[in-house]
Amino acid sequence: MKKLKPSYLYLAFVFALMYLPIFYLMFYSFNAGSYMNGFAGFSLKHYATLFSDYRLMGILANTFIIALLSGLFATLIGTFGALAIYRTRRIGLKNTLLSLNNILIVSPDVIIGASFLILFTLIGLKLGFFSVLLAHIAFSIPIVVLMVLPRLNEMNPALIDAAHDLGATDFQVLSRVILPYAWPGILAGFFMAITYSLDDFAVTFFVTGNGFSTLSIEIYSRARQGIDLSVNALSTLMFLVSLVLVGVYYYISLRTNNGSKKKRQMRTAVR
Repeated sequence: MKKLKPSYLYLAFVFALMYLPIFYLMFYSFNAGSYMNGFAGFSLKHYATLFSDYRLMGILANTFIIALLSGLFATLIGTFGALAIYRTRRIGLKNTLLSLNNILIVSPDVIIGASFLILFTLIGLKLGFFSVLLAHIAFSIPIVVLMVLPRLNEMNPALIDAAHDLGATDFQVLSRVILPYAWPGILAGFFMAITYSLDDFAVTFFVTGNGFSTLSIEIYSRARQGIDLSVNALSTLMFLVSLVLVGVYYYISLRTNNGSKKKRQMRTAVR
């Protein structure tokens, strides 16, 4: 019988440490009882309670609208930001731009949230849907840049030069050479931006106002009032949504990579 390598045991321990609390939470979302101190039998009553809560369903819709819109705008801005950094020829300026981008990622969420709160207060923007949307777009842009830029750096510059030599305009080079090549990175940035938006609590806590809330804020508020297994049901659904997003991303990436391999094989065969 083969012995497990220490590296496998370590990975098993790490994954167990991360996922067991999640599975524990999901398990009790199907509890017929009202508490997590004993499983009283299988039941979907907490899911029924969840879907009958129209206020919570409205908050759920707000959360997904914010995530999709912020992911879309952040991907658009971040992709062109990555293109701008990629086209920068001065090494010093390029490194400065990358450093400024990375600082936003490693900065504490509390600092970012407080900064947005001060900014929105100074310009007189009412806290609510638009303040949360703007904040989510802003903190998602650096993530998109980090996803797209490595893909651009892998691209052979000769492809761009060849397209120009063949008479392609700058727009044609962008739409038919650069963006298709960077597409896997753009998709990764889009899905990461959505995930970050869905999971964010600290920044949203600062920039949300009365009458508007997201799931992270609502779950926090309910958890402070006591254990409610409808929160377990909601968290289970959010976890499953995250899995679906990851699965869709990997499926699209796999199809994109397979398509690129087939094109290269066809070109090789023609030559």
